[in-house]
Amino acid sequence: MLLPVAFAACTRHMTAPQTPPTPPVHTIPVYQHVSVTTQHNDNSRAGLNNNELSLTTSNVNTRQFGKQFVLKVDDQVYSQPLAVGKLSIGGGTHNVVFIATVNNSVYAFDGDSGTLYWQKNYTAAGMRPPVNTDMNSSWCTPYTDFTGNIGIVGTPVIDTASGRMYFVARSTDGNNFVQYLHAIDIVTGAESAAGPVRISASVSGTGDGSVGGVVSFDPRRNNQRQGLTLVSGTVYITWSSHCDWNPYHGWILGYNAQTLQLVTVYNDTPSGENGGIWESGMGMAADSAGNLYVTTGNGTVGQGNLFTPTGNGTYEANPNPDPTNLANRAESALKLTPSGDSLLVASYFTPFNYLQADTNDVDYGSLGTFLIPHSNYYVTGAKDGNIYLLDKDNMGGYSPSSNQIQQTYSIVGSMHCQPAYYRGRTIELVYVWSEYDVLRSLAFSRTSNTLSSYQKLSGSTGPQGATGAVISVSSNDTTSGTGIVWAAYPEAGNAGATPGVLRAFDANDITHELWNSDMTIGDAPGTFAKFCPPTIVNGHVYLATFSNQVVVYGLK
Repeated sequence: MLLPVAFAACTRHMTAPQTPPTPPVHTIPVYQHVSVTTQHNDNSRAGLNNNELSLTTSNVNTRQFGKQFVLKVDDQVYSQPLAVGKLSIGGGTHNVVFIATVNNSVYAFDGDSGTLYWQKNYTAAGMRPPVNTDMNSSWCTPYTDFTGNIGIVGTPVIDTASGRMYFVARSTDGNNFVQYLHAIDIVTGAESAAGPVRISASVSGTGDGSVGGVVSFDPRRNNQRQGLTLVSGTVYITWSSHCDWNPYHGWILGYNAQTLQLVTVYNDTPSGENGGIWESGMGMAADSAGNLYVTTGNGTVGQGNLFTPTGNGTYEANPNPDPTNLANRAESALKLTPSGDSLLVASYFTPFNYLQADTNDVDYGSLGTFLIPHSNYYVTGAKDGNIYLLDKDNMGGYSPSSNQIQQTYSIVGSMHCQPAYYRGRTIELVYVWSEYDVLRSLAFSRTSNTLSSYQKLSGSTGPQGATGAVISVSSNDTTSGTGIVWAAYPEAGNAGATPGVLRAFDANDITHELWNSDMTIGDAPGTFAKFCPPTIVNGHVYLATFSNQVVVYGLK
C-alpha cells in the first residue's frame, strides 16, 4: 500500500551484508518518506503515487533527470521493487527498497544511496530454484516464459504495522517441487516464528487431475505470477500455470498474516480445467471491506468439459449446458467475498463469446485490472482487444447473445499489459498501451461512468511482440505540472531477452514526451523485465530488469 506515514522499527542486530556498491554523490536532498508496500502502490492496483513531491513535468528532462546508480542483485527480477520510507535500519532512519529475485534472494537497499543493508536467500535446504527446463508443457517446447530460474516471481507485500514482508519462494531437488510462504522481518531478513509454511491445498471436485474426487494443488505446474494481496489481516496468493500445462487450475489461498495458518481455499474450476489467474503480473484488487476482484483465464465455464478430444490429437469446443453455474468460473471477472474457509462469488461477468475466446486462446485474464479509486467501477480487459468496464457490485453475469455490462471499449492489440490511472485537477484518465498499438489515455466521466477517448500518442511504434507496456503514474495530488506517466516496454520482439526502454509523458498531455532512457547515452536500463512496472517514490524511479539489476533514476 502507498503510505505517506513514517514507519519506525526497533534497531536490531543485522546479518553481515554483501559488499555494498559505492554510494553515489547526491546533490538533491531527500525529504520524502513515502512507502510503496504492494504491487502497483495499493490494493486498488491503480498504479498511482499521488504523494510524489520532487518529480515534475518541468524537471524530468535530459538536462535534469537520468540514471543515478544501479542496485546489483544475483539474478533476474520479475517482481516490482517495494519501498518503506523512514525505516529504522543501519543505525538511523532511511528510505529502504526491497528487491526479490528468481534465485529466491531478497535484498534491502538504501533507496537514496544504494547501500546494501542485508541480503538473504530463501531456497529450501538441499534444493535449488526450479528452472524453465523443469516445465515440460507440450504446448511450449522449449518453455520461454522464463529463461532460467523460477524462484520468487510474484511481487511480495509488506505490512508496515508488523514490519513483515510476505512472498512465495519455489524450490526443487529435481524430482520434488515445493512452494513456501515466507514472512520475514524487513529490518533483518529473519523468518518470523510462524514461517515458512509449505503451501498445500485441496478441494472436492472431479476436475482435471483429480484423484478420488479431490483436486490438489500442484506446486510444479501452478505458477505464482500475480503480486500478493494483504487485506483484513489475510495474505492472499493466486496461481496460474506454466504455459497451459495440464492439469492445472486457478487457485486463491488465504493465510492469516500473523500465524500463517491457511484460512481460505478457493479453486475456480474444481469440476473443470484451467482458469489460471495471472493478469500480466498485477496484483489482485481488493476493497476496504475485504472483497477481492480478479479476472480468470481460459478454462471451464459452468458445468461439463470445455473441450472434447477428436481422436487425432486435437480438441473441439464443447458448449456447457449451463454457463451461469458458479461451480466453474474461468474466462470471467469475479467479485469474491470471504465466506467461511472459502470465497463466495458475489458477482461475476463472463463474455457472451467465452467459448470462442477459449477455443482461440483469447484469455480474459491477460490485462492487469484495477478499481477506479472512489468509484464503483472496475477496469478489466482481454486478449480480444476489448476493455470491459464493470460495476464492481453488479458485474453483468452471463448472457448468451450480448454483454450486459457498463461499457465495452475496443482498442488494438491483445493486451498483455498493465494499465494505470491518474486524477488531475479537472480530469480523470486511464492509460493503456497494448502491443502493436499506441499509448492511449481514456477519460473517465463520473457523470456517465464511462470511458471515452482522450488522447493517443501518434507516430510511435510502441511495444512489439507479445508484451505491451507496464505503466505507473506519479503526481503531487492534483497540483498542475506534477502528473507524469511512466511506461516501460521491450524495444523489439518478445520480452525474453530484449532491451527495455523507460519513457515519461505529461499525464495531462501524453503527446508531450518529457524524457526517455534512449535520449542520453548511459541511461538505458538493460534487458526488459516482463510485467514489472516502475516504482516511483521519494524522488526516484526504480526499474527492475533481467540484467540482474534494478536501475535507479532521479534528479541529477
